[in-house]
Amino acid sequence: MFFASLLALVVVVLVAFFILLGIIAGLTSQKKSEIGNKAVLVLDLSQQYHEQKQDNLFADFGTENQYDVPGLYDIIRLLNHAQSDTAVKGIYIKCGADNNGFAASEEIRKALLDFKASGKFICAYGDIIPQKAYYVANVADKIYCNPQGGVDWKGFSIEEMFFKGALTKLGIEPQIFYAGKFKSATEPFREEKMTDANRLQLTELLNELYNRLIITTARERSLDTVLLRKYANEHLIKFASDALRYKLVDGLIYDDQLKDKIKTMLNVGKYDMINFVSMGKYENAVNYKKSGKDKIALIYAEGEIVDGKGDNDQIGGNTYRGYIHKARLDKDVKAIVIRINSGGGSSMASENMWREITVARKEKPVIISYGDVAASGGYYMSCNADSIFAEGTTITGSIGVFSILPNMQKFFNDKLGITFDRVETTPDADDLTVTKPLTDMQKKYLQNEVDSIYYTFKSRVAEGRKKDMAYVDSIGQGRVWLGTKGLQLGLVDRLGSLQDAIDCAARMAKVSDYRLAEFPEPQNFIDLLLGQYKKSMSIKIMKDELGEDGYKTYKSIRNLKQMLGTTQARIPFDFSIE
Repeated sequence: MFFASLLALVVVVLVAFFILLGIIAGLTSQKKSEIGNKAVLVLDLSQQYHEQKQDNLFADFGTENQYDVPGLYDIIRLLNHAQSDTAVKGIYIKCGADNNGFAASEEIRKALLDFKASGKFICAYGDIIPQKAYYVANVADKIYCNPQGGVDWKGFSIEEMFFKGALTKLGIEPQIFYAGKFKSATEPFREEKMTDANRLQLTELLNELYNRLIITTARERSLDTVLLRKYANEHLIKFASDALRYKLVDGLIYDDQLKDKIKTMLNVGKYDMINFVSMGKYENAVNYKKSGKDKIALIYAEGEIVDGKGDNDQIGGNTYRGYIHKARLDKDVKAIVIRINSGGGSSMASENMWREITVARKEKPVIISYGDVAASGGYYMSCNADSIFAEGTTITGSIGVFSILPNMQKFFNDKLGITFDRVETTPDADDLTVTKPLTDMQKKYLQNEVDSIYYTFKSRVAEGRKKDMAYVDSIGQGRVWLGTKGLQLGLVDRLGSLQDAIDCAARMAKVSDYRLAEFPEPQNFIDLLLGQYKKSMSIKIMKDELGEDGYKTYKSIRNLKQMLGTTQARIPFDFSIE
């Protein structure tokens, strides 16, 4: 009777569990939306658009406006689809912030220009419009801001955080080994300010981005570039009235007044509701993806490059080798496109993915598309592809490597009163410990390892880009370049979007009737529930407690922990352009 009762209890619990999962899955499965007539698409630049769609598990638990967040390429395809969609009459750009990178903003901007050519209206509005958001918004027919707001127009700056002084006070010695005089990823630990080499590369990068803002604004707003620079140099645009006076905006109005203007453009009544449609809802409502007999594999590689499987927001070496391997063996897949948005990471994982791409290329075309960043390890893994596309504002290059191992002996001894002792079978059995300084021989070994990996990195680039090793070294040394310069140097083949890369893959594979097989493939409900939701909630809690700046510092420390004792191919430490 006991075992019968126990079995019955187990069966009841399992049945109840699966019924509950079915109910939740049913609630969270979104039905196709209807967008109705006279729709106005809402493009919110404050929303970060990752390379791939971000599933919202509990979309239907909130308001009816809660939808999955489309990926960047989804946004581009949706804007293209909207050009010929008679239900869509225009686009409203919310430009109070832009949480996307420059290359992502560039792709969105180009798609908006294509949309504008259809004759439909685009209007933009923000209380206070930052410069990067203005870079996208300046394509609009009309730009408005809050009368008490304005346009941030003062030029760009980059600020980096340096930890050397703090480490000295804590008694921590950063033992650093690097190859490349521009390899500034270790500067925060070995310097108190930027080196001349790093200042040079960042100055050139920043000036190019600033020039793009000036030139595009001058073209779209019919203004003079000299005057636009003067406005920033002399800080002439302090208030909203200044932005209007100098023709950066077309009017100073409040949100309700903007809606009245949109109603006029839609020719609807004063008391009618505007049919605003979010990009998430539009993605749920329309069929915008290409269908066909053959397949082109599209692999999204976004995040830090790590060994092993990796998390959802990382490029796990083993996981992505598996994607490429699967696409190579699939006879229906005629070409492979890899979209990279990564500042690098593990040199070993980058090498292994380089190998997988090299093997795949022998059987079918492999085309690379770069996003905001494709540098160091991100460049390493892809340099032997058939063709590489980048945006003009993509950060690429950074051909160099480094390794870091802190000596924390004084910290443990003097600050905490902790001591260590050990036994070992060989003199170098403890060469990666942080509890004592490296010997001279151990330092020499680690530097030789870094130099060896740097040589291999250069040889991969020389082979893939068909360049001389000496030339690769001259443009390497850890230096970062924008896509425009990368094209001149031969680091990339063409300037273009992800769609341009896919079109190239189709031409090389000689296919026209195709569909995209996208990787990573959608996860099942349980994986999403236990993985994505838990992680997103932990990030939200940390951001709420630490703030955006505090969270960035936390990520820097977390990344440092992952780097210890391993040779890394990654760009300079996290920096933001303001």
